[in-house]
Amino acid sequence: MKICFVGIGSIAKRHIRNISEICKERGTELTIDALRRKDSRGLDLPDGIDRVYTDEEELPGDYDVIFITNPTEYHADTLVKLHDRSKHFFIEKPVATLDTIETLDKISFREDSVYYVACPLRYNDVIRYLKKEIDPERVISVRSISSSYLPDWRPGTDYRKSYSAHRDMGGGVGIDLIHEWDYLTWFFGFPDSVKSFTGKISGLEIDSDDHAIYIARYKNMIAELHLDYFGRQSIREVELFTDEDTIIGDIINGTVRYLKEGKTVSLQKERDAYQKRELEYFLDLIEGGKKPQNDVENAIKVLKLTQGIV
Repeated sequence: MKICFVGIGSIAKRHIRNISEICKERGTELTIDALRRKDSRGLDLPDGIDRVYTDEEELPGDYDVIFITNPTEYHADTLVKLHDRSKHFFIEKPVATLDTIETLDKISFREDSVYYVACPLRYNDVIRYLKKEIDPERVISVRSISSSYLPDWRPGTDYRKSYSAHRDMGGGVGIDLIHEWDYLTWFFGFPDSVKSFTGKISGLEIDSDDHAIYIARYKNMIAELHLDYFGRQSIREVELFTDEDTIIGDIINGTVRYLKEGKTVSLQKERDAYQKRELEYFLDLIEGGKKPQNDVENAIKVLKLTQGIV
């Protein structure tokens, strides 16, 4: 398998480590190239990179997979420019920024290619447990929260220089934490209507939104979603209310609690486990010629939902 990573940030390094392990386990020979900016040539590269390019015109045209892991503002343009250089594509979330979605219209998507947009929380053990065990028809209300402190996200780097801090780079908590809307729509489908409140209220030195609050109406259910960059103690939970019980899925601590029944289910908490599982699913799609759960069309719908657009 011959692959190329466009952008070598923290998420790309994790993907490189995980896909190298998977291919070794499967007995698949692997070569990894990278395309990165000229001004980043002095930065450290992870183990496993065979060749580095700084000019997209020099890239070979025979890749099995290109991973688009550069800043969000460049995702759509990168997919357009490199569409003929690879058979399949793994695109980090979100698929694009709202300002660049229309760029994707320039692509003639191939029926025999896989265009997969990352949605790693679907492979988290807590989310998978809830998806399997809880009948969505029994849920009359859901409340989801992801609260954390942006300066703690990337140790050793200045949060003020990250894409998250800047609206024009695709930052903003509603898009940055698109995972929550992704798994909610995976559970329940898309809502009939949604109201949103977004903006900046904290003292963080950013020009992007530091909070995004949503209330969504489904046919037989209400959903509430709270996202922020300023929570000093990280919380990532989903609460499901049924007529029989209230079930709380704690993604950070790997537990599911049934409050009425008094039962707690403890699940896996290994950091790379669910993202490795996602890559295994992606490779299985390629080998089996199947379509992904989260293709470009679905990813665009979820992206619009972050702006209160149904």
